Amino acid sequence: MRRARACEPEIGVSLCKNRSEQSMFLERLGADAAVYSAFFPYARQEMALARVATAQRDFYHLYTETGAANAEPSGGLYHRTLNRALLPVTGDWVAARIVGPEQALVEAVLPRRTCLSRRAAGTRDDEQPLAANVDVVLLVCGLDGDFNLRRLERYLAVVAGSGAAPVVVLNKADLCTDLAGRIVETTAVARTAPVVAASTVDPGGLDELRRFHAPGRTLALLGASGVGKSTIANRLLGEERFVTAEVRSWDDRGRHTTVRRELTPLPDGGAIIDTPGLRELQLWVGAANVDTAFGDITAIAEGCRFRDCAHSGEPGCAVAEALAGGRLDAGRWGSYRKLRAEAEWREAATDRLAAAERKRKWKAIHKQARAISKSRREGSSIPKR
Repeated sequence: MRRARACEPEIGVSLCKNRSEQSMFLERLGADAAVYSAFFPYARQEMALARVATAQRDFYHLYTETGAANAEPSGGLYHRTLNRALLPVTGDWVAARIVGPEQALVEAVLPRRTCLSRRAAGTRDDEQPLAANVDVVLLVCGLDGDFNLRRLERYLAVVAGSGAAPVVVLNKADLCTDLAGRIVETTAVARTAPVVAASTVDPGGLDELRRFHAPGRTLALLGASGVGKSTIANRLLGEERFVTAEVRSWDDRGRHTTVRRELTPLPDGGAIIDTPGLRELQLWVGAANVDTAFGDITAIAEGCRFRDCAHSGEPGCAVAEALAGGRLDAGRWGSYRKLRAEAEWREAATDRLAAAERKRKWKAIHKQARAISKSRREGSSIPKR
């Protein structure tokens, strides 16, 4: 078995100090009745329950009840998983077979309660999971010059499709000259998602963030490079676990210091997942998820005279009236149309791919059936004299 040292994180906290802590460690990381129920068939096969801390290609680092282990997928898991998006990712609960000191094979991925995904870069329409089984996504925005409401809207649409709860974090509040104004305009975009002003340099600057984590709860940090995700993670952990760097002075853009998604236990229970800054975030959500993120626009559209109103000049269009009256921001309307078109295109592409796959599958089945039928006819035919 190859050794998976390439993805092994430094263990920054003591996982288990005694046997009583061993029995509680996975519960503090989020293992609940649903996780143990899904794991039960594998427990009978003498496998171990584990959570994925890091996943890099086919190498994983796992947290188990008794410590940590390096792992890779078993041959069975790898070959029966046709959709690579279903292989282990950071945050997954897995059934692992211990094969040596701190070495394991992942035999199965337990059902994901939530999954934060984007469309993979490139021309293929593939899902790229970023993290699984996340409870709260902290959408971090920097207030030092790279603040972008349109980017935040895209992040909110992605989280709407994940099943996790979004929290918008306005970081570097100590550098903002109009914090109250930023909070107002961000709240208009975030709608029902909490908006929290934070600072990693002021004493108590993260106090309001701490109320979102608890034993068993998993937080994930999402945002562009340089917004302060790793610094926030370090403050919540109480140690300098993740490498950080100053933003570029001439444009306030960040440098990529985080190179992988990593789950780390929090000292008082729960876990936090730090993620690399995202250069692009293509949607892997449906149009309905975009509508959820833009609930104010969908509410306005319900007032249109026609049910199938395209909002492009039809009489009685409530959206046009809201735009003309200043109740709907033109920039937000344009962002909604762009994101919804992107989601609709992905849905249509997925339907075409699914239809092609069904056609290929049934073609193979019919071909096999014809071959079997032909074989039977030839086998039962009376030989010529």
